[in-house]
Amino acid sequence: MTRKQALDDPRIAATAWARFRRIMGWMAIGGAGCVGAALLFLYWWKGSLPLHMAIATILGVWLTFMLGTGLMALAFLSHGTGHDAQVIDRLKDEVPLDD
Repeated sequence: MTRKQALDDPRIAATAWARFRRIMGWMAIGGAGCVGAALLFLYWWKGSLPLHMAIATILGVWLTFMLGTGLMALAFLSHGTGHDAQVIDRLKDEVPLDD
C-alpha cells in the first residue's frame, strides 16, 4: 500500500484547508477595505454616487479582489502541501528536446 501524500492525507488536507480559510477570511476584510477606499475615492471625485453605481463598485472591487486572492492562495496551497510534485507529466516523452 502506498503512503498518502499531500492533500490525499486527511490531516495535511485539514490543516491546509484551515489555513486557506483563515487567509481568505483576512483577505475578505482587506477586500472590504479596498471597497471602502474605492467608494471614498469615487465620492471625492464625483460627489454623491447613484445607488446602482455604488452597488456595482462594491461588487466589482470586492469580487475582483477575492478572485485574485483566491487563485493565488490556491497556488500557494498546492505548492506548499507538495500537491504540485505529484503531477505526472504524460507528455514529457513526446516533446522533442531540440536545442
